[in-house]
Amino acid sequence: MPRASPWGTSGPRRNRPLSNRANYHGTGAVAFSSKGEYGVRLMVQLGRRYGAGPASLAEIAADEDLPRAYLEQLVTSLRDAGLVASTRGARGGYQLTSSPSDIRMSEVLRALEGPIAPMICASDEPDHATCARSTQCTVNTLWVRVRDAIAGTLESITLADLVPVTHITLDPRRAPSPADGAADLAQPDPHPDPHPEPTLTGAIS
Repeated sequence: MPRASPWGTSGPRRNRPLSNRANYHGTGAVAFSSKGEYGVRLMVQLGRRYGAGPASLAEIAADEDLPRAYLEQLVTSLRDAGLVASTRGARGGYQLTSSPSDIRMSEVLRALEGPIAPMICASDEPDHATCARSTQCTVNTLWVRVRDAIAGTLESITLADLVPVTHITLDPRRAPSPADGAADLAQPDPHPDPHPEPTLTGAIS
């Protein structure tokens, strides 16, 4: 009697649509966990609110559809790293300690995930553990390059790069003001003078 397929009648899992993206955290060859993903989303929300005072974690959790209790754990790591500050009280909350343009994503991910280490022998932590084969291993070069590529990408991106630019929609019915000087020059005179004064180009000698 043939054995039943572990995937049922729908074929292998790789041919089936992913039903829940949250189940795939950290399953890739080099992947960040939910700490990294949710923590970055938290920082982006704080970046959007930069300069507007402390933001409530409850509001951010609702906006991002994330569990507040988990965000409280993540924001503690970000605060310990000096990236966010907390304010107590009825109007308290969390806010960035620096401008979004001054915060590198390498700082954010290290605060959330720890050192970047595709392999134990290729961590960017200065005091990382060493492998017994380190003195004779040539494969280490691969992992060091992977580490440096990831670190370089994170270092090149700031939080400001991830915060959407706010566009201001102008009312086309707004009447031009004196401040629009250049625009006034481009508008034709609705009541031209029928007998204009001669100019140098129009004068008769």
